Amino acid sequence: MFKTRLLSGIVLLALLLTFGILGGDLLLAGLGAISLVGLYELYRVCGIQKSGLACAGYTLTVLYYLGVKLAGILPLKWISMSIDVSEILFALAMVLLVAVMAVYVFTFPKFRAEQVMAAFFGFFYVPVMLSCVYLTRELPNGAYLVWLTFLCSWGCDTCAYCVGVLFGKHKMAPVLSPKKSVEGAVGGVAGAFLLTMLYGFVFRGAMGSTTPYIMMMAGISAVGALISMVGDLAASAIKRNYEIKDYGRLIPGHGGILDRFDSVIFTGPVIYLLALYLI
Repeated sequence: MFKTRLLSGIVLLALLLTFGILGGDLLLAGLGAISLVGLYELYRVCGIQKSGLACAGYTLTVLYYLGVKLAGILPLKWISMSIDVSEILFALAMVLLVAVMAVYVFTFPKFRAEQVMAAFFGFFYVPVMLSCVYLTRELPNGAYLVWLTFLCSWGCDTCAYCVGVLFGKHKMAPVLSPKKSVEGAVGGVAGAFLLTMLYGFVFRGAMGSTTPYIMMMAGISAVGALISMVGDLAASAIKRNYEIKDYGRLIPGHGGILDRFDSVIFTGPVIYLLALYLI
């Protein structure tokens, strides 16, 4: 099991490095594919993965990623305005809401109200949140800032595990995740901060950054690390509610997309917004 998990992790890391370094359309397409798989996994848990509700979610996901690609590069000259990601998101959200409610009422009582809400929620929880990785990559210095998303999610997770095993005594969420400790959480945040500091000084010349800039990056990672734990526990809570162990089996030894990217889903928007307004 450990060998399978290790090999899968190496392959996943290699793909991540390739997509992250190259960025652009490759990264956007990769995130779009991951979003569709993750959305399918969530919808499957809710029992709607092959329904009209799900089709609305899948369709709007594709349209959203196309909109992210086109935003800002296709000015609507005939009405003297340009497309903005927030405007695209608002429009598609309204369309999705109307679509899922239409499916709900015209097929009543086929679906329960919570399934309809899950169809709407899933669009924001997976595709929209993950798209922030691409939006971060497109920022000035985004080729370097985008890695903060993974340093403060997977880096925090690894450091929290190590510190928790060695020093963990106080349970952080005893009912939901008995193995997670307060000591581990502190170690995870500190680890993300230190890893980002190290990362910043290694690439200081390439980024053309100063020490205060690197400190700001580390601070952003520390905040992201805190939020990453919420993402991890949120995914676990959903699994507990539906009494499943993993969301899928796509990644051998790790589970599904949502099992591996649960914390990234939450850290993506945090890193994007903090980097956008603070750096």
